[in-house]
Amino acid sequence: MEFSLNVFERVRDAEGRILPVDAYQAEFADDLERATATVWKLERAQDFYEPDVASWRAMMAGQWEDSLALLQEMGPTLTEFYRIRPDFCRVRIVERPLTPYLQWEMHALAVRAAAGERPRVLAAAAVREFEHIAPLPELVVFGPSLLYEVLYDDSGGHVGGRRVTDPDVIVPCLDAMRELYDRGEDLLPYFDREVVPLPPPSVSRRMRELLPDHSHHTGTFRP
Repeated sequence: MEFSLNVFERVRDAEGRILPVDAYQAEFADDLERATATVWKLERAQDFYEPDVASWRAMMAGQWEDSLALLQEMGPTLTEFYRIRPDFCRVRIVERPLTPYLQWEMHALAVRAAAGERPRVLAAAAVREFEHIAPLPELVVFGPSLLYEVLYDDSGGHVGGRRVTDPDVIVPCLDAMRELYDRGEDLLPYFDREVVPLPPPSVSRRMRELLPDHSHHTGTFRP
């Protein structure tokens, strides 16, 4: 992957329009509605805060079975969501042991995979070559002329996004994301082998106390 060693840093350095959460969500929703080609997503962080999502709140409250049941309830709506849209390919970078959040997200992604999304898992060791300066950014790419860097604060709370439209920046990044995807493992086999056998995640009181008073503003649909 020598051709792409610096593409993610180029994204960070590229000119882009910074959007606060509400504006980002509105523009992202419009772009997703209009999308006709495969949408690509790269997720690197191991913890996010999603207080809009009832299943996440149940997990954080220690109600694991309720959390999983709430995820399953999302299945039919997600199936319809993906049925009318182009392919959505996600590269989920995973470190071991799984954080409580990531263990929960693996269950959420299994529901999404069954509904029509195409997530794959890639070990963090496979992307170290890109991370000499910083971890990979959180990205969504709609094609050669539109990329979003999704922005989070230090606690994993969503604070908006950065809209980049320079094809000279986006095309090499998209090529690198596709290559990472090709190197990944389909989510469902990984999930059955590595996640299903795990005991419920342990969410400490301290973790709950650290929850910020803000939200992703994404409901049950944070593609």
